[in-house]
Amino acid sequence: MAHATAASGSEPIHSKRLFWGCFIALVATSFGFIARALTADAWGAEFGLTETQVGEILGAGLWPFAISIILFSLIIDQIGYKVAMWFGLICHTLSTVLILMADGYTLMYLGTFVLALGSGTVEAYINPVVATVFNKQKTKWLNILHAGWPGGLVVGGILAIMLGDIPWRWKIAIILIPTVIYAVMLVKESFPVNERVAAGTSYRDMLREVGAVGALIIASMIVFQVGAVLDWSVWTNVIVTLVLVGIYAAYTRSLGRPLFIFLLLLMIPLATTELGVDSWITVLMENSMEQIGLAAGWVLVYTSAIMMVLRFNAGPIVHRLNPLGLLALSSVLACLGLVALSQAGAAITILLAATLYGVGKTFFWPTTLGIVAEQFPRGGALTLNGIAGVGMIAVGIVGAPFLGYIQDVSNAELLMEREPEMASEYLVERDGLFGHYSALNVEALATAPPEEAAEIAEIQEQGRKDALLTVAMLPAFMFLCYIGLILYFKTKGGYKPVVLTEASEEAAAATAV
Repeated sequence: MAHATAASGSEPIHSKRLFWGCFIALVATSFGFIARALTADAWGAEFGLTETQVGEILGAGLWPFAISIILFSLIIDQIGYKVAMWFGLICHTLSTVLILMADGYTLMYLGTFVLALGSGTVEAYINPVVATVFNKQKTKWLNILHAGWPGGLVVGGILAIMLGDIPWRWKIAIILIPTVIYAVMLVKESFPVNERVAAGTSYRDMLREVGAVGALIIASMIVFQVGAVLDWSVWTNVIVTLVLVGIYAAYTRSLGRPLFIFLLLLMIPLATTELGVDSWITVLMENSMEQIGLAAGWVLVYTSAIMMVLRFNAGPIVHRLNPLGLLALSSVLACLGLVALSQAGAAITILLAATLYGVGKTFFWPTTLGIVAEQFPRGGALTLNGIAGVGMIAVGIVGAPFLGYIQDVSNAELLMEREPEMASEYLVERDGLFGHYSALNVEALATAPPEEAAEIAEIQEQGRKDALLTVAMLPAFMFLCYIGLILYFKTKGGYKPVVLTEASEEAAAATAV
């Protein structure tokens, strides 16, 4: 990697050391993700939670990410990347302590919420740092950076699985390992000034790239989720959203770039396909994996290992296919993989299906970030992190809970269809994000006779397959969208990155105060 120097004569930017510090910070966020995913059954059972409640907690590990990544993107050029780094570090440490102290839904939700705030802050600085330091090959280096996410899933997953049946809190504690490492690596490092700032693009011009429509999408999702937590009325949510967007629109006098708005909306199915399924994959594949004598967590570890290797080698792949072609192909593979996973039972079919899904989901997130960085450099940290923020909040408030909801509804319908006399004993009524629903009674199941427990276990397995089959529709829709984008860029002479400035890399990487 290149060694970037500061244009102002201050301390040089050590590109290699800075990159790997950012890489390990991303590893810490994925450690938090997989530690919760692999222990969801344990803490869900200990606290007597329904599948939807577990999904809500898993979702809380995602949607608060949007709050911190958006808020920091608005001020990060003023406060500097190092302040964001310190905030993320404090959140990662505090959240781990809260989760370890959890004794029920509330504290588990709170700890997960703080963890997501820290993770959002981490992405708020690592994405623009890497896009700035390597501004000639943004898609390539953002893919390599985001190999840290699956890399953390692999290492954290193997550690958690090897710890075996020890109490789940010990598995949560492994989050502290990469947290300490990135703290040591980044505390004394100098960070660059964003490419937008170095080019002299104004703050208002940055906001104009997102525009009123983009602000409406982002603000409404954040406000409605916060409103759900604070028990606001629908009208309160609407009024708060309109006030925020109105102020934004009055200041920017821009609706936003249409292509950016399109990509923003496309992040909703994209994030659900990748992170929503990852949140549930160990639970969804538990019975199938047990039948071949392996822990369900190995599915997530295996698909993550595929992602890690492919992202590290993203450069030649992106060059050969171009970003949009790569995303179109990825959508097809992800769709086929999810359909195959929903039908897989034998060891070889699970392996093949997981391979398809792993390859398919590999390039979704970082390649989309690369496209945004290349097409909207005037948007600086805001457009880059706005895309990531919408993806996280979408899967947090919709994707993960929706997968849990599909299972609860499927379980209830199958039980009433197959064993209607058992329904009154093993079903309870709940209220959640998607309204009123019936769910299996966890407490009643704990004391169920063996034959009834076996019948319900079979029903639960079918519910898990229904969830995977349903979510397979999302990458199919994404494929059509990417084909449309490819055709759009053909009318423009083909896909080409937008060059913001001819300023030297040294000027773009000048050290911030």
